[in-house]
Amino acid sequence: MTDRPTAVVTGASSGIGAATARALAKAGFHVVLGARRTDRCAEIAAEIDGTAVRLDVTDSESVSAFAAAVPDCRLLVNNAGGAKGMEPVAEADEENWRWMFETNVIGTLRVTQALLPALIASGDGHIITVTSIAALEPYDNGAGYTGAKHAQAMLHRTLRGELLGQPVRLTEVLPGLVETEFSLVRFDGDAERAAGVYRGIEALTPDDVADVVAFAATRPSNVNIDQIVLKPRNQASATRMNREG
Repeated sequence: MTDRPTAVVTGASSGIGAATARALAKAGFHVVLGARRTDRCAEIAAEIDGTAVRLDVTDSESVSAFAAAVPDCRLLVNNAGGAKGMEPVAEADEENWRWMFETNVIGTLRVTQALLPALIASGDGHIITVTSIAALEPYDNGAGYTGAKHAQAMLHRTLRGELLGQPVRLTEVLPGLVETEFSLVRFDGDAERAAGVYRGIEALTPDDVADVVAFAATRPSNVNIDQIVLKPRNQASATRMNREG
């Protein structure tokens, strides 16, 4: 047992999730790391004195088992998600779309529903959902991902109103270009194509996003930061950026 407040981070095995777990531990939380790659979560958990629990947000039974292992929860960071493919609508792959909606939208719904009773019971709950600037604007060849992120954002923003009067805050964090495994997954392991996404621009790092999450999580209980949008200095939007070199 620990007297530290418990924070749950989904998609915690790498990238923004792993960095967020470390940042929240430093801020005084006992962090429960959830992801399918439990070996990587276990390594991080050992480093930060946290707990690793297997979690597949696309599997309702996995989510139920995860929630049963986390009886107390003060903070939930919905970070699990991702993109697959980058085709125009006319050539869209239905399976890629299903995966994106299942992971980003339904996965967020499952985990939020499962942990909401504990968040309310804590008397000072907080849900932070990491969406994307893709939740703010469309871009060519990205309808599957932007559609999923818009839907995920609507889920989160709707909760802001539905939970008025309950002791739960809600913050949406919307990053722009962050250098993680994101593009490698999107392009099915094509490292050269993934590297091209970040070429010529100093992208955000997972630590940059984690710092913002930790900042929002450590404000006084009466302060609700609704949204934080962060992008590299040389990125104005999803489609406008200055690439150097």
